[in-house]
Amino acid sequence: MQFLPLILLVVLFYFMLIRPQMKRNREHRDMLSKLVKGDEVVTSGGIAGKIVDIGEAYLSVEVADNVHIKIQKASVATVLPKGTLKTL
Repeated sequence: MQFLPLILLVVLFYFMLIRPQMKRNREHRDMLSKLVKGDEVVTSGGIAGKIVDIGEAYLSVEVADNVHIKIQKASVATVLPKGTLKTL
């Protein structure tokens, strides 16, 4: 009976902290695996651009006309809907 509050606390931490974080990581991994050439993305640093080349660990992103930068795949925060960059 003395360990019951401790066990409840561990279960609470699992469902409130650990499980949601694992779900976010899985969703991010799935998003990264579905990236294709031509997708418009925003990096975790706030840089928006269009993917022009995809490697194993790096992406080449066009941020302006004929300006390409290489970024790590893991730094992609979101994928924007097509045509969003023209409105920015």
